[in-house]
Amino acid sequence: MIGLTTIPNLSPSGGALIASPSSALREQVLQTLKGRCRPVQQALGGAEALVTLEKCDCEVLFLDRRLPDLDAEELIAIIERRFPGTQVVMLDSDSDAPLASATAGDGGGGTAAWQRHGLGRDGIRREIGRVETGLPAPQRSEPLPGMIGTSEAMGSVYRLVRLVAPRSITVLVAGATGTGKELVARALHALSPRAGKPFAVVNCAAIPEALLESELFGFTRGAFTGAVQSQIGRIHAAHGGTLFLDEVSELPLGMQAKLLRFLEQKEIQRLGSPDLVRVDVRVIAASNADLVSRVAQGTFRQDLFFRLSAFPIVLPSLADRRADIAVLAGHFLAGMAAAMSMPCPRLSAEAVRILEDNPWEGNVRELQHVMERASILMDKGETVLPEHLSFSYSYGAPPAVAPTRS
Repeated sequence: MIGLTTIPNLSPSGGALIASPSSALREQVLQTLKGRCRPVQQALGGAEALVTLEKCDCEVLFLDRRLPDLDAEELIAIIERRFPGTQVVMLDSDSDAPLASATAGDGGGGTAAWQRHGLGRDGIRREIGRVETGLPAPQRSEPLPGMIGTSEAMGSVYRLVRLVAPRSITVLVAGATGTGKELVARALHALSPRAGKPFAVVNCAAIPEALLESELFGFTRGAFTGAVQSQIGRIHAAHGGTLFLDEVSELPLGMQAKLLRFLEQKEIQRLGSPDLVRVDVRVIAASNADLVSRVAQGTFRQDLFFRLSAFPIVLPSLADRRADIAVLAGHFLAGMAAAMSMPCPRLSAEAVRILEDNPWEGNVRELQHVMERASILMDKGETVLPEHLSFSYSYGAPPAVAPTRS
């Protein structure tokens, strides 16, 4: 077991994080820290360690130099820049020397299992202060199903979604293209009592105006040329569940009036039928346009806007949640590597810096495409380097395949 002298200057109330894919190594460190440091959290890799550091302050990070996703030395550079109050102690899960015999300042000829990287301890340790004073830790909002990121901006979104999900109130999800509006809508459905019922998606900009009414409300046989059999609409198909109206700002004015009537009466009337059918549907609408401006311009009904925006949720742009960029990039790389049955590449520290400095006008969707191109350009390499990052494409000048280095 590791002696206390091998752990540099730990406060009994200081928070700690252990990042290693090795369960045996994590357990050994946990036993060593038992009663000496609290709270102690665990991560399986570098990306998960970054997420944990974003969520709470840690006095010390015990870091395995052999991570499955990020290079340990480059991860340290990221931590030094973003978490200057955290000190890092390197672990070597493959070292032949037992941890009990390793010391922090081993100057001998052998490879020490522990090596301290002094990154400074000038940051205010809020978590440690809370433990010492007995104050409860603030409640943190975990990411929604299918979503990545623990930045403060996204935390506000998560809290709002969890507050409104159990209710049937209409929700308007606003945000720029690529910010994840449909993911929020699906999370609202998944966290609601309607989770086991249908989730119907209607892209209001993708359906021709002439077909929109029949798509939404359905039709009976003979209602128009080509209507050889009756069909229920998307609204009726979502009975008991959730109807997601994407790009609702693109609805024609005539259809806006009919949608408003449905929202007020909860009844639909199929084309060609005099009968009214009552439908129980929770409506979630999304728009990347400024609906207030559309109302002022007369292209969107004010009464429909008020009905849809009973509970608005505004999604931040990626530029407003830069703390999530490295984690999102690693998530996309891992997904693409798994699809190709290949090892997950690492992100170099310089590549992370470039990603975090990019304006990201296309938001998360643009980041996903950049990482897809990087995974191709690195040509089976092990590390994503700056030359693998391509943010735009000019006709006649495709990005060159850069030589890879591991």
